[in-house]
Amino acid sequence: MITEIQITPVKPNNGLIGFASFVLYGAVYCSSVGIYTRLDGGYRLTYPTKQVMGRDMGIFHPINKELGLEIEKAVTAVYDDVMRLKNARYGSAVAGHIGV
Repeated sequence: MITEIQITPVKPNNGLIGFASFVLYGAVYCSSVGIYTRLDGGYRLTYPTKQVMGRDMGIFHPINKELGLEIEKAVTAVYDDVMRLKNARYGSAVAGHIGV
């Protein structure tokens, strides 16, 4: 249901640690999904918005909790894999120095 997940890590900033894109149900491309750390551990996702007449309007987002949790689980698993591979390749000291 959630495929072609791509992760772009960023230098951590106020909890933001990366962005994700993915294909949903093989039919809908979703991008610019923010990946944030939670204060109590784990991650949360934020979905893109656009400001219209002073109001933030959602561009897209899951409409039920079950789908939201499935997307979160799939995206964060790939994020963890990306960071694990990056740390193995460059070493955690280097990754910590550059912030990702």
